[in-house]
Amino acid sequence: MDDITVTHYPWADFIPDALTRGEIAAAAGTPALAVTARRYAGAKIIMPPSSVWPYNPSYGIVLAGEMPGDKDILFRFLRPHEEACERIRHDPRGCAHLVSAVTGMVDPEFVWEAYRISPKYCAALTGEYIASTMRFVRTLHKTGYIQKTVEQERMFDLSLIAEVHSSPAHYESGLFFP
Repeated sequence: MDDITVTHYPWADFIPDALTRGEIAAAAGTPALAVTARRYAGAKIIMPPSSVWPYNPSYGIVLAGEMPGDKDILFRFLRPHEEACERIRHDPRGCAHLVSAVTGMVDPEFVWEAYRISPKYCAALTGEYIASTMRFVRTLHKTGYIQKTVEQERMFDLSLIAEVHSSPAHYESGLFFP
């Protein structure tokens, strides 16, 4: 792998243009980036997210500082988040149309394709997801992106999610795209 050069872009939106101009031969990024690169630069997905980094920590709900004493504000966010995840799992085409209409930025097929690339929508956190995130933290530290590692106990508080999503996680349920 000595002949591979990694190029960091300050904004992912520059990547499809770089692919089109031949500045780079490949890219890694979000499902939306993959769809954009396919549509506008003729790129092909050669590895799905699950094969690059299983249970990858692609997003998280972050709270700066301490947990507020009145947790109602958090529940007002988490409950609709869980409902949205549930709806995406059971009606991805309908949600694709809704996202397209609300954002006005992409067509429903764009959203549908992004859902198909990474179809793991669930508010619950599995042990595999937490372990993957902790490996990512160590990688970020080792590569110098963060100065110190964060302990799992400081990063994850599962008590609120457990109240909002009491059933097992749906990551491998097969409900989404059989």
